[in-house]
Amino acid sequence: MGPNARAIGMMLVAIFFFTTMDATAKAVAERSNTYMALWARYAGQAVLVLVLIAPRLRATMRTNFPVLQAARSVVLLGATAFFFFGIAHIGLAEATAIMDVNPVLITLGAALFLGEAIGIRRILAIGVALIGALIVIRPGTDVFSLAALLPVGAACCYATYAIITRYIGNRESPWTSLFYGAVLGALAMSVLVPFHWQTPDLLTALMMLLLAGAGTLGQLFLIRAFSSGEAAMLAPFAYVGLVFATFWGIVLFQEYPDRWTVLGALIIVGSGVYVWHREVRAARAPDTARAKLPPEGV
Repeated sequence: MGPNARAIGMMLVAIFFFTTMDATAKAVAERSNTYMALWARYAGQAVLVLVLIAPRLRATMRTNFPVLQAARSVVLLGATAFFFFGIAHIGLAEATAIMDVNPVLITLGAALFLGEAIGIRRILAIGVALIGALIVIRPGTDVFSLAALLPVGAACCYATYAIITRYIGNRESPWTSLFYGAVLGALAMSVLVPFHWQTPDLLTALMMLLLAGAGTLGQLFLIRAFSSGEAAMLAPFAYVGLVFATFWGIVLFQEYPDRWTVLGALIIVGSGVYVWHREVRAARAPDTARAKLPPEGV
């Protein structure tokens, strides 16, 4: 597999683990509360990461980007917190559809801050995706709730996280990025959770372990994906999460998205697929042009 294909494969695996984490977090919040779910997500990941990197802890802790790693951890915690509180009040598929504006935000941010190319078609795709998000949220109608804005905040935080991860890229070990994202988030939640503590029963405790494991694996695969491929190329593949989220919502919570949510989601996904299609064509163009050149000496 080429580097782009590997990056896309890792992105898809990451999205699967993240949607599994989200569904488990919703279940934990229903049996306990959202603070417990957030603490499990970060404390569990911190323990797993520390166990895995224990033999090389000192080397892993060294970073060339201390400020960026701290900022990256803060926006990642913000993305998780906004989304977890969002799915506690609205459906998993609806929240994921709103969250799915983040690929177009990543595309825009990658152009503004990383110097990745952006043209009129990408700008139009971003506008169309935002229209799709407004259809799902439906501000000004009886369906609208302030909780629907929480996934919007999550999308903005996640886009910032992805851009910082892409900027750091291969100049930092993925284990270093995973370490700081887990430990700083765990410290922050460990300060807050005592005020919201509810001793979990056995099933809830097992769910919290599953949540931590899925979040850790998703994080690791995502870091490797963004370290191997361009942010703009990978971003649209996050839409696969909408399929997983709809499945988990129906199977676990009997949540069926309404027609407006489906329409808005299709518009968002369609804009992302269009951006991806343009990426593929742009990548193939130089190879096609080279293939048409006559052999040397002819």
